[in-house]
Amino acid sequence: MAGPGGKPEKSVQPKLRLDKWLWSARFFKTRDLAAEVIESGHLRLNSRPCRKPGHGVAEGDTLTFPQGRAIRVIRVLALSERRGPAAEAQALYHDLAPDPSAALE
Repeated sequence: MAGPGGKPEKSVQPKLRLDKWLWSARFFKTRDLAAEVIESGHLRLNSRPCRKPGHGVAEGDTLTFPQGRAIRVIRVLALSERRGPAAEAQALYHDLAPDPSAALE
């Protein structure tokens, strides 16, 4: 691990707070709402329950959580420090849940 002012190790994957990532990817309107879902135990990170909003999320992680009446299953593709426009937010993840309209056909 690098000391103060040192270069970070190349093997360490960058991470972002889980509540901050969910907010910046526009799944929740506020970080407080994202934190509530996490703290209530309704979110799974890589198939494991997670109750800490400050837990680190990294590229390649899979998140499962309720949003409205739907269960979202997403894979993290990128991290973002800011809440940008919707098109930018959609580039942060890949939706793994099956399309509900496809089941009707």
